[in-house]
Amino acid sequence: MKKVEYKTPVELKLLTERKRRETQQLIKKLKKLKSKKLDEIVHNLHDEAFSTFDCLDCANCCKTIGPRLIEKDIDRLAKHFKMKPSAFIQQYVKTDEDGDFVFNTEPCPFLLPDNYCMVYENRPKACRDYPHTDRNRFHQILNLSHKNCETCPVVYEIFESLKHNF
Repeated sequence: MKKVEYKTPVELKLLTERKRRETQQLIKKLKKLKSKKLDEIVHNLHDEAFSTFDCLDCANCCKTIGPRLIEKDIDRLAKHFKMKPSAFIQQYVKTDEDGDFVFNTEPCPFLLPDNYCMVYENRPKACRDYPHTDRNRFHQILNLSHKNCETCPVVYEIFESLKHNF
């Protein structure tokens, strides 16, 4: 895999849209692979990509998409700020169109100007797991990962590398 370069969300969205058809064809092929084999390939690409890419140079995810918050996330963040969960929800959270709790602003209210996270040690599970390219059973989130190509340069490059291998 070539070195992952930072791209803005606008650039990534255009590139992802331009390559949508070929990526969808790739996804069909990948769904036919054995799950463990696909995981092994994607995990290797993930490790290789993150050996050269620093999320602090980017933070597109924190700037443009909000994590789904679960009760444990809210409790942990409220405790971090020495607030009651209800007060934390009132100040920082809204319910989205799917009925999920999400932050009420974009970029993330805890993203600092230098792209560091003010609550990094207590960040939501969705933030801890993003961009999900090191998870098991990757075949289950191929379509979500394709959508994440619009936000994360690493996911975009992983899909581009997969195209060269399949």
